Amino acid sequence: MAASNVLGIIYSNAYDSLLSELTSVRTMGSVPFAGRYRLIDFVLSSMVNSGMVKVGVSTKANYQSLMDHLGSGKPWDLSRKRDGITFLPPFSGEKYENRINALEAMLPYISKSTNEYVLMADCNVVCNLDYNEIIDGHIKSGADITIAYKRGIAPKLSHVMTLEIENENKISSVKVGETPDTASNYSLNIIVMSRALLERLLRSAQVMGAKNFERDIIAANVGALNIRGHKIDTYAKVIDSLQSYYDISMELLSGEYRELFNAENPVFTKVRDDMPAIYGICSDATNSLIADGCIIKGKVENSILFRGVHVAEGAVVRNSIIMQDSFIGANAKVNCAILDKDVVIKPGREISGAETYPLYIGKGITV
Repeated sequence: MAASNVLGIIYSNAYDSLLSELTSVRTMGSVPFAGRYRLIDFVLSSMVNSGMVKVGVSTKANYQSLMDHLGSGKPWDLSRKRDGITFLPPFSGEKYENRINALEAMLPYISKSTNEYVLMADCNVVCNLDYNEIIDGHIKSGADITIAYKRGIAPKLSHVMTLEIENENKISSVKVGETPDTASNYSLNIIVMSRALLERLLRSAQVMGAKNFERDIIAANVGALNIRGHKIDTYAKVIDSLQSYYDISMELLSGEYRELFNAENPVFTKVRDDMPAIYGICSDATNSLIADGCIIKGKVENSILFRGVHVAEGAVVRNSIIMQDSFIGANAKVNCAILDKDVVIKPGREISGAETYPLYIGKGITV
């Protein structure tokens, strides 16, 4: 089936509170990742690569940077007279309290759509998926709702769904908010259903005063609806804390995780034209992702540097994430740290966290 008949809904603010250090000035969707991307790039690129041409982005707060990043949607070929990308902020300035509130506010947008199906996804899942496999499986199985899931240790999310799976991927039980220490089937919050069913469930939720999408709509209807799972065996990691953000970022420096990026399904992002990275005569860079516009005169090991980062002579950066346009002064040392945009580390200063407790320095701070 052509995914052009599927409406995409992206929750850009889902689980912002779990990454509060990075989301105090931005949404989860606009959190920088992997040297040049934002988290929303992965879900949005997966939708576009699958053939989806109409996407609504739900926002509730701190979305100025997200709007600046997405713009008209041109880098994703979503700048169109018809369909394309649409921002869905709160009506009359009221902030959404939960996922159901957000969907209820989107009902006019959803109802006006001519798409037969809806695919909903969060921004805190780092993956590069072919959604056609999920959509085709949903239709062939005759399911009312299909939930993409992963097998492993469930992330520490307040509304995470763990699933009991029977034959033919039929979901027999849904537990909400439980994160067992052993391996389980946990939802990636990638959900497909017909647009008509979503509208009916939302109108019913309004009547019942439901507040929790996972518990009051999904779990409550396991017996009444045909809800099936779609197992994801490829790379998919869920960010549920600053630590997991750091760990998943560091994993990208290992070759086995580079399947996230491939020529057949590229990850698109806003382009910033800049000069190539410049390496000084005494520079030393090993096992690192270094974006264009960087100037490296010191030493960089096992780190991720975003665009425009300057590492001065004698400076040493190890096991760290340095975001856009930050400056590391001469003979400074940075280890196991996450530096937000425009951070300045003065010459000779030393800052260090640990691999199990990375140090975070906020946007624009001078140390």
